Amino acid sequence: MKKAILVVSFGTSYHETRKKTIDACENKIKENFEGYDFYRAFTSGMIINKLRKRDNFSIDNPIEVLEKLYNDGYEEVVVQSLHIICGDEYNKLKDMVMQYKDKFDKISLGRPLLTYINDYKETVEAVKKDLEKMDIDEAIVFMGHGTEHESHASYPAIEYMLRDNDINAFVGTVEGYPELEQVIKKLKNRNIKTVDLIPFMLVAGDHAINDMASDEEDSWKSILENEGFNVKVHLKGLGENKYIQEKFKNHALDCKRELEEVNI
Repeated sequence: MKKAILVVSFGTSYHETRKKTIDACENKIKENFEGYDFYRAFTSGMIINKLRKRDNFSIDNPIEVLEKLYNDGYEEVVVQSLHIICGDEYNKLKDMVMQYKDKFDKISLGRPLLTYINDYKETVEAVKKDLEKMDIDEAIVFMGHGTEHESHASYPAIEYMLRDNDINAFVGTVEGYPELEQVIKKLKNRNIKTVDLIPFMLVAGDHAINDMASDEEDSWKSILENEGFNVKVHLKGLGENKYIQEKFKNHALDCKRELEEVNI
C-alpha cells in the first residue's frame, strides 16, 4: 500500500523562521512516519506566489498535493494541519480533504494545536516550560493572529487557562478580539511595568516582525512604549517550542492510529 503524510501550514516567506518552526515540526512528524512518503503544502496563496516570484521557490497548495497523490496511486493519506486554531484556514483545508474522501482508501485530517480542552492544557504546559522567570510587575503579551470565524473564542480561552496556571499572560489579536486596546487596559489595571511581547503564532513572520516588533508608530512595541511600558521583544514562533512540535506529531499519530483501527 502506498502511504503519504502531508503536513499543511499557512506558510511564511521568511526562510529563517520557517527552518526553526515549520521545518522543525515537519521533521518531527516525518521521523515518526516510517513507511510514509512525506509531502508539504501551504494554504496561503499569497505566500506561495511571493516565494515563487521572489525566490524561485515552489510550494504546492493542499489541493495540488492531494491531486498528485491521487494520480500517483496513493491509497492512504494522513494530512496534518499546523494551524493554531480551528479557524478559516483549517476549515478550508477540511473542505479540501473532504473532496478527496472517496478517492483514497483511507484519508484522515489531524487537528490544529487548539481543538479539545486537553489540547489547551497541553499547550499551556508547553508554553510554561519555555518561559523565563519574570518580575512581579512583568507580564507576557501574546500576539495571536485573530479571526472573524466563530473560533475567535480560542484566544480568550487560552488566556484564561494560562492565567489559571499562574502565568501572568494576556492574549491579544491582530485581526480579531481582544485587540491590543483591551490588553493595555488589563495591564494598567494590574500595574504592569514591563511587557514581554511574544507571537502566539506558529512562525515569527510578517505579523511578528512588522505588526508586533518594528519601530513603526503603529506596531505593538511602539504603542506599548508610548503607553509607558518597558517592552522586551521575543521573536520566537510557537513552532520553535519542542513541546509544541511534539504536540503536532502526536496529533498526526492520532490520525494514523484511527486509520489503523479501520482495519480491525
